[in-house]
Amino acid sequence: MARGYYGFSPYVSVWEKKQKAEKQIKKLLKKGIKINPIKIQGRKIAKTFWGTAWCENLLSYSDFSNRLPRGSAYVKNGFVLDLQISNGKIDALVAGTRTTPYKVEIKIEKLSKPKWKKIKKECAGKIDSLIELLQGKLSDSVIKKIIDKKSGLFPNPKEISLKCSCPDWATMCKHVAAALYAVGARLDESPELFFLLRGLDYSELVEDIDASKVIADTVQKGKDENIGDMDIADVFGIEIDDELVVRSSKSVVKKKAAKKKVAKKKVAKKKVIKKKIVKKKVAKKKVAKKKIVKKKIVKKKKR
Repeated sequence: MARGYYGFSPYVSVWEKKQKAEKQIKKLLKKGIKINPIKIQGRKIAKTFWGTAWCENLLSYSDFSNRLPRGSAYVKNGFVLDLQISNGKIDALVAGTRTTPYKVEIKIEKLSKPKWKKIKKECAGKIDSLIELLQGKLSDSVIKKIIDKKSGLFPNPKEISLKCSCPDWATMCKHVAAALYAVGARLDESPELFFLLRGLDYSELVEDIDASKVIADTVQKGKDENIGDMDIADVFGIEIDDELVVRSSKSVVKKKAAKKKVAKKKVAKKKVIKKKIVKKKVAKKKVAKKKIVKKKIVKKKKR
């Protein structure tokens, strides 16, 4: 990378960086690489409960609050060319001063089982539907539990490891900061990714959900409020994946079906074990009878 006076990188305007970012996107697409860039509309990076809570949680820690804002402009200017969220991992491509994007890798520890069990227990019966959960339409008591620093769902700095391919010596460079902010923006679109990131099944927070009832209740709510033919997303105020409700409902149904299968298998195994035990007892009795008969025959011969 070319250097200016005193070893510092030469100044590159935001416009030039945007042009570079657009060129890098075109190159990636030409190579057949599937990318999912972050596009921010307006001043706020995140607007929904899960997106905002993610950003506020990070900013609540002094380790992050001093350095995270460095990436704010990068996200807003569209420099996060790709963001992929998987189980316990965030992968991002962030445009910078060089011709190729920097690779960012962030690992998030999975929420511990004891914490998850405790949260499920304390939230039991307090969340009415999967839609309300994903939309963040929750009671104050549930929200307090979810965002609690010690016992909540959101990660703390000790549970987050950061890595970037840029030459910046800082642990959290602006590219990493941009990727972390970008997660908040992505959660606005797909809140279910938060639970994937933390290795959790969000349907476990809602008991006995019936998909048809959820949709019926939503439609009825629209009628009651004279909403007419508005989309479900309009009813709740933010954009959701159209198949999110169906996928969520299916996951609950699949989980119940899987539990039934497991229960049936256990019953079947017990029956097999019982049969084996009975067979062994019968076999032992037969052997015992044969021994008795042999003994009697031997006694008669002796006489």
